[in-house]
Amino acid sequence: MTPQSCAAVVVGAGPAGIAVMGNLLELGLNKIAWVDPSFDGGRVNRKYREVPSNTKVLFFQAFATGTQPFRRIIRSTPLPNAFSTLMKLDQDQTCSLHYAADMCRALTDGLLKMDAVVQVRGEVVSADLDDTTSQPQWTVHIRRQGTSNDQTATSIITPRLILCTGSDPTTPSIPIDADKLSRLDLDTVLQPSTLYHTLPRTEPLTIAVVGGSHSAVLALMNLYELARATHPQLRIKWFTRHALRYAEYRNDEHGAWILRDNTGLKGQAAEFAWAQLEDDKLPQSDAGRFIQKIPISESDEMDLYAEHLPQCTHIVHAIGFTRSPLPTLTIAGDRTKPIQDQLQWDSSVGGFLLPCGKDTAMVVPGLHGAGIAFPERVRDPFGNVEWAVGFFKFMKFLRRVCPMWV
Repeated sequence: MTPQSCAAVVVGAGPAGIAVMGNLLELGLNKIAWVDPSFDGGRVNRKYREVPSNTKVLFFQAFATGTQPFRRIIRSTPLPNAFSTLMKLDQDQTCSLHYAADMCRALTDGLLKMDAVVQVRGEVVSADLDDTTSQPQWTVHIRRQGTSNDQTATSIITPRLILCTGSDPTTPSIPIDADKLSRLDLDTVLQPSTLYHTLPRTEPLTIAVVGGSHSAVLALMNLYELARATHPQLRIKWFTRHALRYAEYRNDEHGAWILRDNTGLKGQAAEFAWAQLEDDKLPQSDAGRFIQKIPISESDEMDLYAEHLPQCTHIVHAIGFTRSPLPTLTIAGDRTKPIQDQLQWDSSVGGFLLPCGKDTAMVVPGLHGAGIAFPERVRDPFGNVEWAVGFFKFMKFLRRVCPMWV
């Protein structure tokens, strides 16, 4: 089968993939292949609908109206809809992520109706770069899922391949040998309705929670709610390396900005941590009836695990996210030298570098990325460097870099 040609191939239909589509369409690309197994709003919709956001509603609104194609979708969607529901919320407060997930699904439905969008339901398994021509081209191979159980392969030739492939919760090995210690998936702990049915209500349970940032505090909050309401025999051992850190809203000589914007606690997580988990409050707080904090450091970490984990029935790691595996990427058909694990992310242009010698690297033509796997590197007025992760942050980043791609 002869490969079809497209102006771009966008891999992934979560918030970043949606934002990429909106920006490329606004810039005038008229045949964009969009590849995803399900087109259902991504991990936010599948896994995190019950999670309280750390983003104000007004920033979800700014994402939804961030491109002309998005605004056209909003105007053409019958009322009531996900967009009108967002508008009714307090714009200066956070909200449950199901509102943002519904917005993503509505934008996806609208994008897929556009003539310039080629929907490909499947998974990119590999892509090869031909860099011998005046305009380098990628040949993208897709394992396509049809209407039956049969799977067919599709190939697309394009000068632009954009990876919005997402990330998964980081799951290191359990730190000690413990036959009776079961791993509890972070995604499960972040879904109270699922967590309720996962943990037995009539058995003694001790959950080890490892981590000290946003997802760890949300895990502690959800487990605490179960312990105080429906699982009276549930107890929590909380292993953390650092004190709780909060986002701080500032207005000074640098203007209005947020210290620890991407790493500090916000919203409900911040409120719960400040009221219940601080060292001077935990011993007397209601959460302290169920949560035992165990400060750890590199020097004593393994000793403390060895002391406490044998008393636990489950362990959940809430220590961040790791990029999901990328497709196999090659140059000039050389399958003996795949490059995907060697790539260096360059957020200044939203592209990738490939090391090719000591202290040297080549720009990989036509390969770009966005989203939680490939976010923008930002520096605050104090010089602190963070990775900017969030719906509106993705949009702001793409508004800057997409014109370079086109």
